[in-house]
Parts: sequence; C-alpha cells; structure tokens
Amino acid sequence: MGLFSFLKKKSDAPAGELRDGIDTRLRAGTPSRLGGAQAQEERERQRAIARATAAKIDEIELEMASVIFDDEPAWGSGARHPAAAAASAPLAAPETGMDELPDAAAQPATAPAVEESAILYANGQAAAAERLLRDSLAGFGHSERLPWWMLFDLYQATGQEAEFESIAIDYASHFETSPPAWQPLVPDQDAPPLAGVAAAERFGPVLDAGIAPGLARLLAASSPLVRIDLGAVRSADADGCARLLAALQALREDGRELVLAGADTLMATLRPMLAVGERAGGQAPWLLLLELLLLSNREKDFEESAMDYCVTFEVSPPSFEAPKRVSTAPPAPRAGDRFLLPALALGDGGALLDAIDAYADGRTVLVLDCARLARMDYGFATALQARLRVHTGQERRVELRELNHLVAALLRLLGYGQGGDTIRLYPHRY
Repeated sequence: MGLFSFLKKKSDAPAGELRDGIDTRLRAGTPSRLGGAQAQEERERQRAIARATAAKIDEIELEMASVIFDDEPAWGSGARHPAAAAASAPLAAPETGMDELPDAAAQPATAPAVEESAILYANGQAAAAERLLRDSLAGFGHSERLPWWMLFDLYQATGQEAEFESIAIDYASHFETSPPAWQPLVPDQDAPPLAGVAAAERFGPVLDAGIAPGLARLLAASSPLVRIDLGAVRSADADGCARLLAALQALREDGRELVLAGADTLMATLRPMLAVGERAGGQAPWLLLLELLLLSNREKDFEESAMDYCVTFEVSPPSFEAPKRVSTAPPAPRAGDRFLLPALALGDGGALLDAIDAYADGRTVLVLDCARLARMDYGFATALQARLRVHTGQERRVELRELNHLVAALLRLLGYGQGGDTIRLYPHRY
C-alpha cells in the first residue's frame, strides 16, 4: 500500500472515472449551469488538475519511500540534508561515450510561426516575435514544445523574468513535467564583447587534491574566457572542494568570463555529503555548494542552503550577489577546447570570423560554443555559413553547441546542416 493510499478512491474504478468525479458540479445527478461546450471545457480542465495532482502525489510518495527505506538517518535523529536545487534544473545524465543527436526541427503545424518569429527576433524585433509565439501556443502549443522553448529563450535573452515564470507554470501544466529554471542570457552591456578559445579544464570523476594542476593552469592562463566542466564528477572530498571553491572565487573576483558546465552534477554529488547540524565534513563542501548556486543565479536555493549552513556552523552565511559574466551549460560530450561565441553576433563579423579561422587551424572538429549567445542577426548568420562551408569543404566537421532555440531556428531556415552539410546544430535542452 502506498504512503498516500488513503487519498485515493478505495474502489477498483478506473483512474479516468476517479478523475471525472473530482468535478462535483458535473457529476451524474447534479445539475450543471454550464452549456455543452463549456461543460466539456470544464471537464477537461478538471481532468488536467486531477492528473497533475495524481502525478504530484506519486512523486511525493516515491520520494518519501526512498527517504524511509534508503540509507538515510533514522527517524528522530535530527539529520537533514540541505534544500535541493530547483526541480526544474535536471541533473546531467552519466556520460556514455556517445554523442547526443540534434533536436528535431519544427513540426509542420508550427513551422510558419517558428520561422517567422526567428527572423523577427534576429532582426531585433523581440516584441513582435513574442506576440507571434504566444499566439501560436493557443493553436498548437499544447502538443508541440518548440514554440514554448523559443519563448523561454526570448524571455531569458530580454530579461523578462516575470513573463518567463508565468509561461513556465503553463508549460508544467500542459506537459505534466517540471518547468525550466530561469537562466538569464541578457548580454552585459558593460562587458567587452569577448569571444575566442577558452582556457578549459574538465574535472572528474573524483574531486580531490589531484585537481590542483588543472586549476593552476586555469588561473595562470591569459585568456579572459574560462570554461570549467564538472559534469564527470562523481565524488568529492573536503580538500578538493576547498581548492575548487578558492579557484571559482578568484575567477569571479578577477572579472574573468566563466562558463560553468555540469554544475548540477556536482551539486547532486555534494548534497548527500551535507547534513544540517553535522560539522564533521567541514565547511568547504557547504561553501562550494553555495558558490555553485550563486554562479548558477539560483537565489532562492542559495538562501535556503545558506540558512542550513548558518544553523550548522553557527556563523553568518555568505550573502547572495548576482553573478556577472557567468554562463552555465550542460557537460560536454567529450573533452576538448571550444570557441566561445559572444553574447551578440551581428553584422558582417569580419574579426570574429577571422578568429574562428585561426581556431580551426590544425583541427578536424570545430566546436563553436553558443552557451553565451543571446542573439545572432541574419547578416552574421549568412556570413558565418559561408565561412564555415570553407572548413567543411576541407573535411572538417563543425558543431554549434548550446544554441538557444531562436538562433537554432534561424540557422535551420538558412539551410545549416542540410544537403550533406557537415555543420551540426545542437540546441540546448529543456
């Protein structure tokens, strides 16, 4: 018997009958004040609520069962792990050695809206693109997710957090899944338009004193761009946590532009190490968790974990400070350096394209990292395509990774990756 069995109907009636029974106004024998169409709409709304409620009950039941039966402290022991990060930020899957495939293109039903909104956004008409995408949700948005993903990216690129959170609730209801977390893409107007090959290090599977040489290389590198990939980390000790914490703080204080990949994976590794009220593991794992939450711009999760840290060590917790010049990204499918594109890629981009050519020298695979790219206009997209086809003609493969869905739709429209082209598009995943 499930933990929440008492909340469920005790008969063996099918689940559909149970959910229909939730709407007391529309039960058999109870007069309805709604017309036929309105009644059907109300039934569908109540069914959706019931499904979401049932799913939530199952989720809570599973979580409580794991707490009771897994290797957790006994009841009454007082041990409690710090609050988990937002459920909308999925954990990175363990690496299998296989590369992921690009996301599918727009479905025929929404293709016109997707293509037109991508062009409008590329031309700097974000408000018009937003209206078109929102209108498309009413017709096809209940079955196709791409317009939703494009809206999420548009709101993050234009700093519209309230609008993002509003449609995130609708998205979770329509698709019965966790909504994405707010990860702003707004370009820092005070920062120089940095681009180029990043100083990069990939750590794992153990975060310990052995990471010292890699951190030293990052801190000594002259590149203003730094990429740290933590997606392969599966265990950590206090020494490794302290070393990584010091390096992250130094990079942040220096104003270096940072791409942090796989932060969720490391946070999932750290949380089981921490229990409120237990100091045996020292402060470093706690402070590293708080630093990762800060760099990921998760203020609510930061404040909750900071309070747990305060209770445990009886000291004032660090204060939240919105990160600058920091981007987050999923773990890379394989090791190797990348060329990071700037937040805005506009115009003919001559100097940027020349830098990409220099990066390509001696490589057979060119990886353009778009984690920080908020917008690309039509002019740059066409110039980039012509330049990249020179490289693909020389038997090089080109990958554009972590594209936002607005830019990805524009590039598909322009024919990137079609007709045997070895330019591959990899939009980020929600």
